[in-house]
Order: sequence, then C-alpha cells, then structure tokens
Amino acid sequence: MLKTVFAALFAVLASLPAYALDGADILKKVDRNLEPESYESYRKLINIEPNGSEQDYVLYTVKKGSDKLMALFTSPASEKGRSTLRLGDDMWLYIPEVGKPIRINSLQSVIGGVFNNADILRLDYSVEYNVEKIEETSDGQYLLSLKAVNDAVAYDRLKMWVDKAKLLPTKIECYAASGLLIKTLYFTDIKDFGGGIVRPSVVTTDSPLYKGYKSVMIYAAVKAKTLPDEVFTLDFMPRVGTIQPQ
Repeated sequence: MLKTVFAALFAVLASLPAYALDGADILKKVDRNLEPESYESYRKLINIEPNGSEQDYVLYTVKKGSDKLMALFTSPASEKGRSTLRLGDDMWLYIPEVGKPIRINSLQSVIGGVFNNADILRLDYSVEYNVEKIEETSDGQYLLSLKAVNDAVAYDRLKMWVDKAKLLPTKIECYAASGLLIKTLYFTDIKDFGGGIVRPSVVTTDSPLYKGYKSVMIYAAVKAKTLPDEVFTLDFMPRVGTIQPQ
C-alpha cells in the first residue's frame, strides 16, 4: 500500500512543470541568473545614431547587495576617470574636472543615447518591481507583468518575457504610468562567463521616442566579487580605479 502511495506521489511530482514557481520566485531567479548578488563586470556601451555613426564607452562596474552600485568609465579618454554611484534610488556622477559628486536622476543619461541611468546603474528587478501577473506563452516563455514599487523607479511598468528553461529574459518592454511604451530591451547572445554565470552577453535597446537611434550594451566579463561598504560612498568615487583589476 505504502509503495502504491509513493508511486502515485512521484507520478504527480514528475508531471509538474520543471519550474513550478510563482512570479516573485521567477523574478528573483532571473536576477541571480543575470548576475551574482555582488559582482564586478566590464561592459561596452555603444550609441548608434540614424546616420550610422557610433560612440563607444567602457565601464567597470561593481555591485554589492540589493542597493549599492558603482561604475567607472575607463574609455574613451574624454570620459576616463568619471564615476557614477547608486545607493537605492539616489544617484551621483563624479567628474574629475569638477572635483565633487553631482546628483543625477534615473531618467537622465550620463552617456546620452537610448540607455538612461536606470539602465546603466540597474539594481535587481525584484528590488524595484512587484509581479502583478504571470502568463505562459505558446513559444515556451513566461510573460511577467511588473509594477514599480514606488514612484522613484524609472519605469512604472515592465513586460518581461522569460525563457522557461533558462530563466533568463529575452525581451523587456518599459512603460510610463500613462501606458506609453518608452523603450524595448532585447537580450541575446548567451555566453558562459565562468563561475556558473551563463547569461545574455548583449542587451540592445530602441525606443519609439528616438526613432532611428539604438544603443547596445555588451558584457565582456561578469564575476562574483564582494567589496567593503567603503567602496560605495561619495568619498570613494574619485578612487574607484584603485579596485579595478590591472
């Protein structure tokens, strides 16, 4: 009798989807699959104008926990030494020639182009958004409908398509509170970065508000790394280069 019960239970469990998760669990797993909770990375950001001209930037980025992120410009030469800091909803830009941090906001962009500061200095999606609805699409994806936790978040709502098997985003549509589509992010070219990090290496964005313009973010390295809280302070912004691997 007991064997029959266990066999029936096993059959039921085996029939469940591989990821029988609620929306919040899926979003948290998406965050961790994209990056470790604390990490360092190198990214190239490329702004492409309608005439085909390009402007490239390289950023060294470190993040700690759910609310601390610092990024340092390493190129082009005109931007080298600039750094940006995010602590929760607060953001700053440090310019060596100015000599002190300047407050910036999430909808501005320190590099121009379609990516704004919220995209460049992104915290975990599960920190900034709640899952209001989850659907399963016919092409093997979850579709998450996300609502910002407060008015300080750059986008009021997101629609996120997530690959069921990999639990990685494939596309995100970003909306204003009015329902206006601000931009779309496309996640492509999955790459093994080592240390168990397998994620899209390219994020491309376009916007109906900037017709003909496109911005691309290419990840060259992502690695788990823990740093002291001292790194994520206004006083440390001029010295971010001292923690950059040589």
